[in-house]
Amino acid sequence: MPSSSQSPRDSPARRQRRRRTHQRVDSNGEYLPRSRDDVPPSPTKTRPRRSDGERRSSRRPPSENTRSTTTGIGSGTLSVGQLAQLDKLNQKLGWGEGSEDVAPQRRPEPARRRDDDTYDRDLEERERRRQEHRERKRRRREQEERAAALDAELGETDGLVYDRRKDRKSEKRRVVSGQRLERGSEAYHDEKETDRDDVRLRGGAGRSSEYDYDEAQRKKKRRKKMIIAVAIVVLLLAIIIPVGVVVSQHKSSGSSRGGGGSNSTTSQPSNNNLKGMSENEIPKQYQGTYLDPFTWYDTGDFNVTFTDQMVGGLSLMGLNDTWDDSKQANPSVPALNKEWTYGTQQVHGVNLGGWLSIEPYMTPSLFSGYSSHDNVIDEWTLTSTLGPTKAKSTLEQHYSSFVTEQTFIDIQAAGFDHVRIPFSYWAVVTYDGDPYVPNISWRYLLRGIEWARKYGIRINLDLHGAPGSQNGWNHSGRQGAIGWLNGTDGTTNGDRTISIHNQLSTFFTQPRYQNIVAMYGLVNEPRMVELDTSTVLDWTTNAVAAIRKNNYKGIIVFGDGFMGLDNWQGKLQNIPNLLLDVHQYVIFNVQQITLNHHDKIQFACDGWTQQALRSMNTATGFGPTLCGEWSQADTDCAQYLNNVGVGSRWEGTLNMIDTPGGSSNGSVLTPTCPTHNNPQCSCADANADPSTYSAEYKQWLLMFAEAQMHSFEQGWGWFYWTWQTETATQWSYRDGIAAGIVPGNVRNRTFDCSQGIPDFGGLGLPEFY
Repeated sequence: MPSSSQSPRDSPARRQRRRRTHQRVDSNGEYLPRSRDDVPPSPTKTRPRRSDGERRSSRRPPSENTRSTTTGIGSGTLSVGQLAQLDKLNQKLGWGEGSEDVAPQRRPEPARRRDDDTYDRDLEERERRRQEHRERKRRRREQEERAAALDAELGETDGLVYDRRKDRKSEKRRVVSGQRLERGSEAYHDEKETDRDDVRLRGGAGRSSEYDYDEAQRKKKRRKKMIIAVAIVVLLLAIIIPVGVVVSQHKSSGSSRGGGGSNSTTSQPSNNNLKGMSENEIPKQYQGTYLDPFTWYDTGDFNVTFTDQMVGGLSLMGLNDTWDDSKQANPSVPALNKEWTYGTQQVHGVNLGGWLSIEPYMTPSLFSGYSSHDNVIDEWTLTSTLGPTKAKSTLEQHYSSFVTEQTFIDIQAAGFDHVRIPFSYWAVVTYDGDPYVPNISWRYLLRGIEWARKYGIRINLDLHGAPGSQNGWNHSGRQGAIGWLNGTDGTTNGDRTISIHNQLSTFFTQPRYQNIVAMYGLVNEPRMVELDTSTVLDWTTNAVAAIRKNNYKGIIVFGDGFMGLDNWQGKLQNIPNLLLDVHQYVIFNVQQITLNHHDKIQFACDGWTQQALRSMNTATGFGPTLCGEWSQADTDCAQYLNNVGVGSRWEGTLNMIDTPGGSSNGSVLTPTCPTHNNPQCSCADANADPSTYSAEYKQWLLMFAEAQMHSFEQGWGWFYWTWQTETATQWSYRDGIAAGIVPGNVRNRTFDCSQGIPDFGGLGLPEFY
């Protein structure tokens, strides 16, 4: 750059004044230290003065776009030659007009005087300031991007549209030594300088008053939105906190689910009938106990007015003062307040198994989350593992949702007139060391009876689990040893069971239950093949006497103990109104499970029919006989059916050796389907979704169900096991209706044992699925 030709207008004093109003930048747009001394500026080319638009519209060589700036370094100054070298160096480093934030590729620096220490320091200082400048520019760009996002949200403000795309385009041009730094919409400010150089918007009109207004409007809108958001949060808190307090009062058990009656569209009861009540109304000694309605998970269809009234030591909680026994289940049967002639009128009933007495194969979801190492195999181990609080929460949610009023509506619609309700002794009482959840299921039992009353359905009470376990199977509550009338505490547990019956019979001889509790079961499936027969018979006699003493006048039911119906001839025949209960299945022994499809129906029609007829005759059997459990399952493939963690007879994977109460005698390790594993026995089809069943298989399942109904009606009738399960379709009457494998109405059937039985193998139904 020539040093002798200066513009006559560009006097040293004028340049110095202009320099004080600028941000200090070198030829790369970086800041330079401000000298305290007046130093003559480096010469510039003399050229005509052009407008801002002209300067932006044309691209010029870097030498024209770069005005040299003189900087004091120590006591010396940069010469014209040194400034020229810096311009060249900056161009090589990529810092020219239109450069972006991308760091320039480093190139070898030009040679410089080795003895010029001040020159070296100047370069180091400039490099440091470049880094600072790039960091500030990055932060500004982030701020502009956030502002752009806000603009997009706010849209146009008072007719002013701010075009950030244009600003980004203008950012690509950098005026390195002029009075403007075109960096978008924000004013540029050096925190180390007391002076500010405002940034021009597009059009070059200084600091835009329109921009000030636009920015002020955006800030105003942001403040307004923040105020609205805060107000909404405060309002929500004002609503949520009181509601939370009320809800927490409703579920001190620590769990939550459905109410106001459980319904199918929500997982939580509403407990609406607690509204307007206060827990302070509950006497302090009962607050937090099972008598306190505020501890009930589900209060729907319960009377939540507190009462501590007991009958037989059992609570009347949840019951209304009035009831109506005028309903009948269907036109073919008498209303509840009319006499049922048992032995003449057939019983068409269904069990509510898996509800108040837990069975793993009916509710596998309660057990499938545990590994074999956890050893959760029955209600005893489940509640032990969960602990008292979690067990109460888990099981009460199950009680509330597994059976609802809709259950009884559907049962009535299917033509049933009786329901057998299994429950266990811990509904009444628990003993030292018991992990079971006490008393909670009692309230649900009472509500279930009231729902049955509403639809004219009679009740068969079934004590499914007795103290000590009457059979050592998981549905008694505890799998393993038999401790009822057997072992060290056998007599004690027998006496405890009679004491429970004394309470139960006292409660259910109240006038409100005389019509609806038509049958009263002593104990489900006592395992008399393992127990002393005379001990069980003596206990039965004593239990019946205790119940009759409390004036219960209905039918008392006892189990056949797996002794075989023919072996009951001459036993207990002198006791009136006593009914023998037998459970008939074809899948729990290898002799029957290996029957083919034709022969299974034939066995139901011939074998079970003849058994029922002999048992009904006091000369050859006990007398009054009823089938209390049956299903149309033709395999033992359902998950957990034979216990948690063991397989099936069908596939030969039933290993009972390592299970509580198991032995090698109970194991079946050879496949036992009708083909004897040639072709290979498989549970895949039996456990498949019923929508995949073949037409032939559905026809067989329906015919097998109707054959059993016909057979058991040679006695007093039957109870299907069971109304519903989670996954085992062939054990669920509800799911069987949907699948078309049981009669939609038990009184409308198409097959009986007087008809011929098809050759299902010839129809293409495999025997090994």
